Amino acid sequence: MSIIGGSQKRRSRQDAAKARGPKALVLYADSEKDGDMMYATRVFVPDPFLFFRWRGRKYIVIGDLEFSRVRREAKVDRVFSFRDLARATSKKVGGPLPVAEICSCAFESMGIHRIEVPRSFPLGLADDLRNMGFQVESRDDPFFSERAIKDRPEIDHIRHALRAAEYGMEVAVGALREARIQRGTGGQLALGVEPLSSGRLRAIIHKAILEMNCYAKNTIVACGRQSYDPHERGSGALRAHEAIIVDIFPRCEVSGYYGDLSRTFVKGEASPKIREMFAAVKKAQQYAIRKIHPGVQGCRIHSGIVKMFEQYGFPKIEESGSTSGFIHGTGHGLGLDLHEHPRIGTSPTRLRAGNVVTVEPGLYYPDVGGVRLEDVVWIEKRGARNLTRFPKFLEI
Repeated sequence: MSIIGGSQKRRSRQDAAKARGPKALVLYADSEKDGDMMYATRVFVPDPFLFFRWRGRKYIVIGDLEFSRVRREAKVDRVFSFRDLARATSKKVGGPLPVAEICSCAFESMGIHRIEVPRSFPLGLADDLRNMGFQVESRDDPFFSERAIKDRPEIDHIRHALRAAEYGMEVAVGALREARIQRGTGGQLALGVEPLSSGRLRAIIHKAILEMNCYAKNTIVACGRQSYDPHERGSGALRAHEAIIVDIFPRCEVSGYYGDLSRTFVKGEASPKIREMFAAVKKAQQYAIRKIHPGVQGCRIHSGIVKMFEQYGFPKIEESGSTSGFIHGTGHGLGLDLHEHPRIGTSPTRLRAGNVVTVEPGLYYPDVGGVRLEDVVWIEKRGARNLTRFPKFLEI
């Protein structure tokens, strides 16, 4: 039997204490694409940088290029530069430090031994930190659970992005109203002397949204059978007498918050089936908004809509490897990411006061296409407030 000396015992106790000690929350990402990083720092940075929260305080470690601006704008307690942090920890700076070395400098200066990271954290960086002796653990989404509860300024940011979406939708309706049906083309639309295609209407929408200090990407303008796929972007000619789903989800250039809005239109005369689908979707959305309140499980609302559609003669059908009917969830959280927690679907998530969620039931059939209506609601203590103002109508 070997005998462990006193110094070895002390080191063992110290190592055990470190393993049980507090954990720092750590992110390494850019804040333009990572909603958690934007939420934590409130500053746009296009390249990955280090953020950590330790003992109730928030820190950023960033390169010299962004250091001055981030120190002015970020909503954190302290901002370190790579170079200054390395010098403070007696690291040699002969060139760019590897990311793991930067993290090590920061953590050693704070006495951090355990860190908790999101599942999207870079695997290679996590391996490097473990090899350096740090204990790295992953946390399930949502990484910041408090993100799901929006405060008044966040509601205002979402409202602004939603107003931009509504302005884009208004311009789209104006273009469809002005468009004429070309003879001898199978109902293709023209605006002026040029055809009105999905791409052209998308460009018209995007230009309008830029006027609101927002930008939109991959706006859906899907006509006819293309609208059977809920996330089909749409291409080619727009045609009269067919369903056209327009789904706009702009992001504010200043705040980073999203809006989300979907409507379905028919230029000309809708078929009886499209009219019936539109009426059923509209009633289902009204039902869902009435049922939304703090404490309710999203799956109950979703299952209620499924039953409504079945009663109206629109069941979900799975055959030959394809699915038709109501084929997606009822809604999702909205904020610094387009799709956030909570979800309104098959999972038993409970809704809470302060959540902002979309309500977007839809019906999709390959022979006629799809119909979807989407509003954004804010859950208050006594129910849901619809933040969307844009009207719902089918024919133009």
